[in-house]
Amino acid sequence: METILLALGVAAFSYFVGAIPFALLIGKWFFETDVRNHGSGNLGATNVMRVLGWKAGLAVFLLDAAKGAVCVVFASVIHPAAAGEPMQDMLYIGAMIASVMGHSYSPYIGFRGGKGVATAAGAMLVLTPVAWLGTFLTFAVVVAIFKMVSLGSIAAAIVYPILTVLIASDRPAIMALSVLVAVIVIWRHRVNIVRIAKGQESRITDKKLAPDIPSGAAVDDVSTASAPSESDEHRSGS
Repeated sequence: METILLALGVAAFSYFVGAIPFALLIGKWFFETDVRNHGSGNLGATNVMRVLGWKAGLAVFLLDAAKGAVCVVFASVIHPAAAGEPMQDMLYIGAMIASVMGHSYSPYIGFRGGKGVATAAGAMLVLTPVAWLGTFLTFAVVVAIFKMVSLGSIAAAIVYPILTVLIASDRPAIMALSVLVAVIVIWRHRVNIVRIAKGQESRITDKKLAPDIPSGAAVDDVSTASAPSESDEHRSGS
């Protein structure tokens, strides 16, 4: 019973910390702008960068990543056992998944949010720093070459479980988590994949984005489940 309560406590803490919508807060506090009504409408660092500039985008990325890192660190403090022990790794997994779910479906803003890539990256940095480094380098190289954050995220999602299996083969729970993370990230980018295949995906060098979303419109990061229309073919969705 104590173990179950501990796990639920870690999950609850991680969910509500992960749910803090830094993209929305920074936009409103410092720029008097609701980024949900501009660009892709996504509450992520890429859309913030395009709408508000690279400094704001970098700040959002770091803050979103910090959410995932803080949640995994919290799990280690609550149950300070050695990494690799089944209970400890399960708490880490619970913290990471809960923080990403909080980011993607925040109760503070009507259960909407971003795709959780930055939040997952922060948790991964604490969980598997070596695999994280290889994953980050993959992301950076792909974005540098193709100028598409979405493609970089997808490539990183593919590389991460491969590196984790090679580096953390003695931690089956973490290996399973890496596969789950890859599946979630790729699923969340399913419409981006369609746009990439059609040559319609936005690049970070694009000067012209999709028209601003009308004020008050219901914008959901996962509402792109349907095929993109001509009006949204330039949206990033990252």
